[in-house]
Amino acid sequence: MSTHSITQDVDVLPTRTTRSGKSANVLRWGVQGLLALLFLFAGAAKLSMPIQVLESQSGLPGLFMRFIAVAEVCGALGLFLPRLLRLRPGLIPLAAAGLVIIMIGATVLTAARQGIAPALFPAVVGSLLALVIRGRWERPLRPCA
Repeated sequence: MSTHSITQDVDVLPTRTTRSGKSANVLRWGVQGLLALLFLFAGAAKLSMPIQVLESQSGLPGLFMRFIAVAEVCGALGLFLPRLLRLRPGLIPLAAAGLVIIMIGATVLTAARQGIAPALFPAVVGSLLALVIRGRWERPLRPCA
């Protein structure tokens, strides 16, 4: 019987050190930052409006819109705080996934009420969030030392 552990037989994938890998990571962080700002602004705007205004603008119940606003702010914080605080960076794709769910609903409601053209914006935002999810699960962040 061999005395070496099974983990010695497992190949470890090399880390990306190429210039294109670093630039993709910088681009991904830039997109995440812009998305975080977008959702912070949108959530804060909804939280600062009176419920009656939210109901009249959206056609949805005011408390539901408050819930969406809180979810947007939490999702925005989840896009960058885990890495900034160096705690559980695996939460970043989960925050993005929650925001994708919100964007799917926004796309469907906008398309149903206003048409396809206005629904393109939430669809594009949701697509960018999906790219963040793919990139962060494909190449998970390592905790900072």
